[in-house]
Amino acid sequence: MTEIPSRLTTALADRYRIERELGQGGMAIVYLAEDVKHSRKVAVKVLRPELAAALGNERFLREIQIAARLHHPHVLALYDSGEAGGFLFYVMPHVEGESLRDRLERDMQLPIDDALLIAREVADALSYAHSHDVVHRDIKPEKHPSRLGPRAGGRFRDRPRHYGGFGLGDE
Repeated sequence: MTEIPSRLTTALADRYRIERELGQGGMAIVYLAEDVKHSRKVAVKVLRPELAAALGNERFLREIQIAARLHHPHVLALYDSGEAGGFLFYVMPHVEGESLRDRLERDMQLPIDDALLIAREVADALSYAHSHDVVHRDIKPEKHPSRLGPRAGGRFRDRPRHYGGFGLGDE
């Protein structure tokens, strides 16, 4: 985890209160933030400034456009996007809970019903994206919340799941 740049915190202060880093990839860093206007937790994805300077911001802008047009029950919505203080960013809902990667590392194996449910939902989201000429190029368990919670008798109950990271898709 990297330190949150004070320039970023200052640039977004009137809209988002950055709390901590959630994760990072090759292109961007994702932060947990409080949406000041709506009093809700959000994920703010920020293009790495050094990458923008070296390669430009076209790919990230394309990612924002892709995210903005996908509306599906298992795809995270785009709340906001923009540029502030030299930082290009977009905002999505923050999904509480562990990732599928965390759950797999903890449990080592999913019950067959859970695995089938997750596979169906991921396939449904990908099919929807493909029908909109979007190819997701970075499917991995850490991008998928494991929103199955305990129920009486040790069985699992379904909670709504959304899959993020379509921004790494390409047309």
